[in-house]
Amino acid sequence: MKLNATQVKQTLTQMDARVLPDDHPAVGQLVELFGDHTFFLDESGLKVLEVAEPAEEDTQAGKVVSLADWSDSTSSSLQAHKPVVTGVVVVLNQ
Repeated sequence: MKLNATQVKQTLTQMDARVLPDDHPAVGQLVELFGDHTFFLDESGLKVLEVAEPAEEDTQAGKVVSLADWSDSTSSSLQAHKPVVTGVVVVLNQ
């Protein structure tokens, strides 16, 4: 899912990651591979959010999905894998 600026800020308060800016050279290729998402990088690799069933009726949430892991100790190269739901849910509006 593609997040707006407010949703990105809320996500970053709930997970230790950095957002990959839309103008980053890798984003075009990532969109081709995984679809139109806001991409996040953390200590283990590449993540996105997918729509999740919220715990409360008026709440919007996203489940964190891992798409690729770092393939080297310097975190400079990613190895894609089947999408894996991490079990982490981010609340996007409070």
